[in-house]
Amino acid sequence: MNIAEYNKVHNLFKLNGFHINRENLCRVAYSFIKEGQEYEKSVGDFILDWFDKKEYMEMSTSGTTGDPKPVRIEKKAMMESALATGDFFDLSPGNKVLHCLPMKYIAGKMMFIRAFILGLDMKFVAPSSHPLEGIDEKFDFCAMVPLQAKNSLKDLKKVKKLIIGGGKVHKALEQELLKLPIKIYETYGMTETITHIAAKKIGEKAFTVLPNVTVSADERHCLVIDAKYISDKKIMTNDIVKIVSDTQFEWIGRIDNVINSGGVKLIPEQIEEKLSTLIPRRYFVYGQADETLGEKVVLYVEGEPITIEESVFNVLDKFEKPKEIIFIPKFKETATGKIMRKESI
Repeated sequence: MNIAEYNKVHNLFKLNGFHINRENLCRVAYSFIKEGQEYEKSVGDFILDWFDKKEYMEMSTSGTTGDPKPVRIEKKAMMESALATGDFFDLSPGNKVLHCLPMKYIAGKMMFIRAFILGLDMKFVAPSSHPLEGIDEKFDFCAMVPLQAKNSLKDLKKVKKLIIGGGKVHKALEQELLKLPIKIYETYGMTETITHIAAKKIGEKAFTVLPNVTVSADERHCLVIDAKYISDKKIMTNDIVKIVSDTQFEWIGRIDNVINSGGVKLIPEQIEEKLSTLIPRRYFVYGQADETLGEKVVLYVEGEPITIEESVFNVLDKFEKPKEIIFIPKFKETATGKIMRKESI
């Protein structure tokens, strides 16, 4: 493979208002590493890694469903992913984009790669939970995690097209986002798929895959991804889905979280979705060992104890209703803000 395929920097690429070629980008990297703030140093490391002689990058998974693990990803595959995102979201050279994600994980790295591969005009800011605060500019495109979107509701009109990834967009946030006059998508992906391989407009049920991707389900009803530009082998996941077609699927939940209560299989994410506008705190549902049922449904709520009326659970089926409510002062979470269920208990 010719390394120059992914080593080129588009002549329209801008970083914080300045046209930058490959040579100058490497100078910026050295400057970030030597004199930059912590979030800039990780950018410097990434740039130098991207333009070295290796054909791959090594990174870590987010650790949402287990210990973070190292993965090796081909640079050519990352470039193809950037091109697929550009096609799917209709990004053009010169489009102004905001980069507000941490560079430690794949989503932050891919935002940078899209910018210099596609020739985008990128404003790069320190990752924070209020990324648009104090910014007067308008943007054609931006990627956020759900917490950032939730905290930016009053400012999101500054963005024409927003993608939200790194965690489920719950119904309460979805209802707020639907009121906004901009295009907003929820994405599906993971480190192993080089960030997202599918997206859906907020309010829609089914995800649609990006170009050159097809999907199916295995005997567990879990998603199987066929994306030749990412992997020669099919990517097996632990995400329970309903397949609509080979290019569309509905996400149901994680097989790791399924609760077997009295012989009835319950999916915590479905229970959480039903409760999503009724409990004014962060919460999650988890199964705990029970002598009678095998496993019982437990609702964990973040913060000091509050009264939760029994009527709140009228939206749930008989077997879905929590047998116990436990309050935890502070949930443990990944660096991208996803709740770590098992570790929080």
